[in-house]
Amino acid sequence: MSHLVNKTQTSLRTLILESAGRAVASGSLPSAAASGFNIEVPADSANGDLSSNAAMSWAKDFHMQPRKIAEAILSNLNLDGTYFERCEVAGPGFLNFYLNRKYYADILLDIREKGIDYGRSDYGRGKRINVEFVSANPTGPMHMGNARGGALGDCLAAVLDFAGYEVSREFYINDAGNQIDKFALSLDIRYQQLFKGEDAVILPEDSYHGEDITERAREFAQIHGDKYLGVSEQERRQALVDYALPENINAMKENLLKYRIEYDKWFCESELHNNGELKETLEILKSKDLTYEKDGALWYKATEHGGEKDEVLIRANGNPTYFAADIAYHRNKLAVRGFDKAIDIWGADHHGHVARMKGVLDAIGLDSSRFDVILMQLVRLTRDGEVVRMSKRTGKAITLTDLLEEIPIDAVRFLFNMREPTSQMEFDLDLAVEQSAKNPVYYCQYAHARICSILRKLSNEGISPRECTPSELELLTKPEERELIRHLSSLTDEIVMAAKNYDPARITRYAVDLATLFHKFYNSCRVNCGQGSLMQARLCLCECVRCTIKNILDMFRITVPESM
Repeated sequence: MSHLVNKTQTSLRTLILESAGRAVASGSLPSAAASGFNIEVPADSANGDLSSNAAMSWAKDFHMQPRKIAEAILSNLNLDGTYFERCEVAGPGFLNFYLNRKYYADILLDIREKGIDYGRSDYGRGKRINVEFVSANPTGPMHMGNARGGALGDCLAAVLDFAGYEVSREFYINDAGNQIDKFALSLDIRYQQLFKGEDAVILPEDSYHGEDITERAREFAQIHGDKYLGVSEQERRQALVDYALPENINAMKENLLKYRIEYDKWFCESELHNNGELKETLEILKSKDLTYEKDGALWYKATEHGGEKDEVLIRANGNPTYFAADIAYHRNKLAVRGFDKAIDIWGADHHGHVARMKGVLDAIGLDSSRFDVILMQLVRLTRDGEVVRMSKRTGKAITLTDLLEEIPIDAVRFLFNMREPTSQMEFDLDLAVEQSAKNPVYYCQYAHARICSILRKLSNEGISPRECTPSELELLTKPEERELIRHLSSLTDEIVMAAKNYDPARITRYAVDLATLFHKFYNSCRVNCGQGSLMQARLCLCECVRCTIKNILDMFRITVPESM
C-alpha cells in the first residue's frame, strides 16, 4: 500500500493498543495478554474509513463482552494530532474510525508529488522474476489462447514491475524435438506435391495440415524451384526447416510487437541441446537415482515424486522428449540464470504437467515453490450473442493476426484482462469495437479525455490549475469527493494484491471503478464553481484522477487519448 495509507493503518494499530493500555491502567479493562486483531476498510463507507475487530478478538482474553471492551477503548482514545476525527462503536463491538480532512488532502499531495510513479512500491524488493508467456509452437500461427496469454503475461509482468520486482519477459521457442521433425515432414510433402501433384505424395494424418505449411513450401519453391527434389530427404527437409522456421518466428515477433509485447529474451530450446545443459540435467537425474532404462528408453521415476505415471526422458530412438527439455529449461531459469521465481502461463489443458514439473524440480534439489504456473482458461469469441470460430476474412479458425486486424489493440489488451486468468471468458467482438460507456477501455479512456477537456475549457477562459495549499484541499468534503479520493488512495495496495495473486484483472477493474467514481463526482460537483480555492482543489482532484488513469493505461501499454 502507499506510504501514507500504510502509515495511517500502522498508527491506528498503535492508537488502539495505547488506548487499551490506558483502559487497563484505569481499571476499565483487566490486565491480560491480548490477541492480535485486524484493521480493514469497510465495504460500506458509512461504517467508517477504517474498522477494527480488536474488541471481538480480545473477548476471550479479557473475559468480557466485546461491546464493553470497545466502549472502554473508545473512552480512553486520544485522536489528537492523528488523521482521525472520530471513532464509533458499532454492532457487537466494531471500532469504526473516520478520517479527517487533512488525510484526504495529504493523499492528493502524495499523488501530485509521485506523479508518474504513483502506484509503484518496493514490495517486491528487487527480487528477480521470469515471466514466460505465449511460447507458441513456431510450426503454425498463433491462436486465441496465445492472444489471451499475451495480454495476461505482458500486463502481469507490468504489475510485478510496478510492485517492485525486477521482471524479465520471456518467449520459449520449441525449435527442436518431435514437432520440428513433423514440421519438416509436412513441409517436405507439400513441397513435393507442388511438382508431383497431391495424389503422388500423401500427407500423413498426424502431420500439419494448415494452409500456412503449404504457403511456406510454395515460398521455398519460388526461391529454389524443383532443385531440392533431387537431393536426399534429410537435406531437403533440413533446407525447408532452415527457411520456414525463421520465417515463422519472425512473423510471431512482428505480430507480438504489433500487440505491443516486447520480450527481454527469446529462448530457443535448441540452446539446451547445443550448450550441453540438457545432457547435464539428465546426468543430474541419473546421479540422484531418479531414472531407469526400459524398452531401450530412459525413464524418470515420476511416481516417486508426485506424478501419476513414470515419464520417458529419452526415447528408444535416442531423441529427448519435450519433458526432458522442459526440466533442463526450468533448471536454466532457476539454477543457471538464478531467477528468484519463474512464472509460466500455460493453457488449462496442461494442468497435469504442473505436478510433474514441481516434483522433478524438488527431486533435483531446486525448491519448487520458486516455480509457479498460471493455468489460463479458454476464450470464446462471440458476435451478436453467437459463438464465432471462423475469420470473416479467411473463413478459417481465427488467429491472433485476424483478431488484431479486426479489433483495436487497446480493447484486446484491456478486455483480456477483465477476468481472472483461471476463469473462462467470453470475448464480445461487438463490445470491443463499440465506442460507448459499455466498452470498459473506452469508458476509462473517456474519463481521461474528459479531464483533459475540462482543463482545456478552463484554460480558454484564462483559468489554469495551480499548486494548492493543504487547507485548500481540505475543502473537498462532499461524499463524492471523499469517495473518489479514498479510491485513489488504494491504487498501490491494489497493485500489490494483483502481483501477489498474479491477477492483473484487479487493476482493470480498479480503473473502471475509478472512471465511474470520477463521472459521479463530475456530475455532482461543479469544477468551475466560482469559488477560487474550491475550484483549484477540484482541479487538483481532477489532475490526480487523470494522472492515475494515465499511469494504469501506460502500465498496460494502452493509449491514453486527450480528446475523444
